[in-house]
Amino acid sequence: MTTTPTKEGSAAVQARRVLVLNSGSSSVKYQLLDMNNRSRLAIGLVERIGEETSRLLHTPLTGGDAETRERTGRIPDHAAALKEAAEELAADGLGLDSPELAAIGHRVVHGGLRFTRPTVITDEVLTEIERLVPVAPLHNPANITGIRTAQALRPDLPQVAVFDTAFHTTMPEHAARYAIDVETADAHRIRRYGFHGTSHAYVSRKAAELLGRTPEEVNVIVLHLGNGASASAVAAGRCVETSMGLTPLEGLVMGTRSGDIDPAVTFHLKRVAGMSTDEIDVLLNKKSGLLGLCGDNDMREIRRRIDDGDERAALAFDIYVHRLKKYIGAYSAVLGRVDAVVFTAGVGENSAPVREAAIAGLEELGLVVDAGLNAVRSGEPRLISPNYARVAVAVVPTDEELEIADQTFALVGQAESAGQEVPVGEVDN
Repeated sequence: MTTTPTKEGSAAVQARRVLVLNSGSSSVKYQLLDMNNRSRLAIGLVERIGEETSRLLHTPLTGGDAETRERTGRIPDHAAALKEAAEELAADGLGLDSPELAAIGHRVVHGGLRFTRPTVITDEVLTEIERLVPVAPLHNPANITGIRTAQALRPDLPQVAVFDTAFHTTMPEHAARYAIDVETADAHRIRRYGFHGTSHAYVSRKAAELLGRTPEEVNVIVLHLGNGASASAVAAGRCVETSMGLTPLEGLVMGTRSGDIDPAVTFHLKRVAGMSTDEIDVLLNKKSGLLGLCGDNDMREIRRRIDDGDERAALAFDIYVHRLKKYIGAYSAVLGRVDAVVFTAGVGENSAPVREAAIAGLEELGLVVDAGLNAVRSGEPRLISPNYARVAVAVVPTDEELEIADQTFALVGQAESAGQEVPVGEVDN
């Protein structure tokens, strides 16, 4: 790994830190990691960028008890947000001008078919990410803004894009293609891309480790259940099917997204209800799913309402679980042999009732949950199926930021160990 002269020029410092940035339309999440031991040095969030009520939360993790610092007041744009985050890091002796910083890793939602692995960002790469904006209009523009801002802060550092879609590019054509006119599909890049790829990659690999086997030896169904939710079928370490499609709308019932729906519903709403395309978009992406079904998208609140006898909440839960069962069954058929079904992300890791209900009735598929093991709360990967179960059921906490840092550091390290210069994206002045 690169050794970089210190400011005094008297010694060499190994650059083994990675800053991970996840830029949203009005927020920036960041983590600084030390790749010597893959530990976090600091985490932070800047939210409501551009509003009068902007807020920065910063937590240094290098000392004893982590104590979060908060800044409030208007932060006008992403450049100002990253500048303030850099100031907080500098206050902890973790400034972005440190020679220990090896690279900045960016979460980029959509990489299309071209980007199948982490990629050092050059002008050409950034242009291609911009070309993908029409298929990721809510995500890629914000990712691009974060990249340009970080380039301006450290134009000398490698900036690496890690794509949500990359893990799913191994899907065979018969799984990735929609059954529509091929010329139309190709002209407008219409196909199934899948998302949450960094999570599915990390969790499927950790699941194999939990089973004491290599990723190449196991077939796994991963259920990433957060406010956004997706399933994947992973055969020998490669994704062969996933639930999200051209956009993150397809697939499972989610917090505010409908998931699978008859496409003709959109035509019906336009013709009969007089809704515009934008109104239908908002309905299906922001006013549907659990929120649309019962008025809540927090699974904890839904479970509380169910315990109080709320029938609408109970129906929403049943619809959510029914969709999960359908995908578990379908992916069992796709894989042929399943070694584990794995739950991850906020709901998957923390909701024992969801896990129990999703597996109930699937005994013929070899799936059983042990009630006692399922009730245990832990931040560690764990099995929740009994020893006699033919197929393991597991909970594996996801860590997308660590996965991005790992992929970023590995890419930069590979180039340097081969004696190659790591390309650095240029910034237009």
